[in-house]
Amino acid sequence: MRISVTVNGVVHEDDVEPRTLLVHHLRGALRLTGTNVGCDTSSCGACTVIVDGQSVKSCTMLAVQANGREITTIEGLAQGGEMHPMQQAFQQEHGLQCGFCTPGMVMAAVSLLQEVPHPTEEEVRMGLEGNLCRCTGYHNIVKAVLAAAEETQLPIPHVTGSTQGVPA
Repeated sequence: MRISVTVNGVVHEDDVEPRTLLVHHLRGALRLTGTNVGCDTSSCGACTVIVDGQSVKSCTMLAVQANGREITTIEGLAQGGEMHPMQQAFQQEHGLQCGFCTPGMVMAAVSLLQEVPHPTEEEVRMGLEGNLCRCTGYHNIVKAVLAAAEETQLPIPHVTGSTQGVPA
């Protein structure tokens, strides 16, 4: 099937097999390897991306289901050589260890703050419960999300048609 997806602001038109998962299309055809394959069962969240402003585990979505949609991957967060505020917070608060879960965790956290701009610690923990980290006790991850929430607004780059989180 022929699909057209906008990924990180760039339109990609490709032929895909109907059974191709979005995560495999991103990693294979588009060479965006920051989106990790962790479990293929939607349990770990390492493959989390943002589709039309909502976090999605890309191992649960077919590439054909993304046809005509806007996708942001971890590679699309940084703008003009500057890390996204959430990426900065993860770095400053030591919210990572081996780094395997970090892209999915960051994407889920960005989406969470779009929904709940100033969450409590409990809301952060609940909001990230679908993303697993096998290395840390989550303490610094939660600290990073709360630190990023202190920033005025966290935009999701490349999402057209949405002004949520975009400075006026």
